[in-house]
Amino acid sequence: MEINKSLKNDTKIAYISMEIGLESNIPTYSGGLGVLAGDTVRSAADLEIPMVCVCLCYSSGYFYQLFNEKGEQKEKEIQWSFFYEFDKVEQPITIKLEDQEVLVSAWLYKVIGQSGHIIPVFLLTTEVEGNEPWKQKLTGSLYDSTSRWNRIVQEMILGIGGVKLLNSLGYENIRVYHINEGHGAFATLELYETLNNQLEKVKERCAFTTHTPVPAGHDRFNHSLIKKVFQDRFPPELLKLGTENGELNMTVLAMNCSQYVNAVSVKHEKTTREMFPNYDIDAITNGIHLPFWVSRPIRKIFDRKWPNWKSHPEVLSNAIEIDDLELFDAHLENKFNLISYQKGHSWNLLDEELITIGFARRFATYKRAILIFHDLDRLGKICQGEVQFIFAGKAHPQDQAGKEYIKKIYEAGRYLYDNYGVKVVLMENYNIDLAHMLVSGVDVWLNYPERYREASGTSGMKASLNGVLNFSVLDGWWIEGYKMKPEAGWPIGKFPDEYKEGEDINSWEKDSQYIYETLQNEIIPTYMNHDEWLFKCKNAIALAAYFNTHRMVSEYAEFAYSLIKQKPWKYTGA
Repeated sequence: MEINKSLKNDTKIAYISMEIGLESNIPTYSGGLGVLAGDTVRSAADLEIPMVCVCLCYSSGYFYQLFNEKGEQKEKEIQWSFFYEFDKVEQPITIKLEDQEVLVSAWLYKVIGQSGHIIPVFLLTTEVEGNEPWKQKLTGSLYDSTSRWNRIVQEMILGIGGVKLLNSLGYENIRVYHINEGHGAFATLELYETLNNQLEKVKERCAFTTHTPVPAGHDRFNHSLIKKVFQDRFPPELLKLGTENGELNMTVLAMNCSQYVNAVSVKHEKTTREMFPNYDIDAITNGIHLPFWVSRPIRKIFDRKWPNWKSHPEVLSNAIEIDDLELFDAHLENKFNLISYQKGHSWNLLDEELITIGFARRFATYKRAILIFHDLDRLGKICQGEVQFIFAGKAHPQDQAGKEYIKKIYEAGRYLYDNYGVKVVLMENYNIDLAHMLVSGVDVWLNYPERYREASGTSGMKASLNGVLNFSVLDGWWIEGYKMKPEAGWPIGKFPDEYKEGEDINSWEKDSQYIYETLQNEIIPTYMNHDEWLFKCKNAIALAAYFNTHRMVSEYAEFAYSLIKQKPWKYTGA
């Protein structure tokens, strides 16, 4: 394996992420965090950002998902070999685990930008000759939840192993280590040792992005486990800095060891400041890599109308100029492609003529996948002969409540079909390939998590890019998007500042009624008016001029990578 020496010398940014969505069949991602990381690296390559990336290599990935005849999720282990497709680091590095030494090597994946700029992605693995079998399994599964020991060891390999590997490979001029979520916070330990125990120098080198307002998303480890895994090798100063309520909090460790900290939407910044009130937290709203997520029919329109749109996505703000018939034909092609695929993967066949509403994300309970089924009879009467639904997503293997939601969707679909002829389809094994079809092939993108628990949400951005209308609670990115372009879809409920103190902001009764009323009085009638519907679709596409990773990465380059503590300006759209 060879990386050009001048490329190593020029590399200034190290991007450290627990997951990264490179390709659909490379099992190094589980959901939105990994897919966003992949988009980030693609835009960084296009923009020629001098970056190198570190992730873990998971031989069995997350899992392959199946549903049985009762709608129950079943998991199968993925087996995927890296051996014949990528180069491998010739000389592994060593990390200390308890009283053992573990060899860590890496596979190299290259992300190549539009101009040919290369960003190396090193996928760390302990499947190394010389490691005992139990050591080789340490990087086997993404988010290994067998025990807290497994989790902390994987994060040790990512953070400490990632920095050591880059040092061993000759990346000597890295200026900023961008820690993408708290999983990579142990990078600060290796930097602390490398920089002669000078905390201020560590802080000068680190930027940190937090992605979740959900408390469970911030990893915590008790001190006895830290002692067991690290022995006496955890710097007391850093342990103190990372400790909150008697436990090591990886987010707190990362924030205290970073000069720049950001949330991933304007609302998420406010929520994060409430969770961590003593920190200076900025906002860089997420985006998507437009060339990667645009469908082929929509891409053809862009290529004809704006030949430079890939490098200048701001031209999409003129999407209102797109010809109605061209857009209608492009969307129809996407819809046929999705439904043709679905017909080969489901017993319940969708109808191309009906309004198709899509919902696809992890089946964590706070995402409220079953909210729309709160009143099945009312929903059935409204949607009869007009609307059909397609759901996709995975529940974590240990999340029994999330699995129960999948089963309830299946049961609700049976009831709606038997009593009203309304079709509800569950698609297996949600991944990047299926996401491409869903975000371009449905007519409406549905999203209604518990309020202020959606840090950003990027699936709705992908739908908008392809002319699909959003129907979402006003949280995360959609607060900003809906304020920019209210014609790009519909809200569920009110803006955050419109709720009164003490009001139940996540009332299933109120939210479901809002959904039913909007479906009946706005979405269905608008769909019947092609001119009005296409006008809204073009406004949706125009949002991509802002909600893209070219803009997002440019902001990171300016504010995080040059480590400016405070922006001179603030987006005030939300």
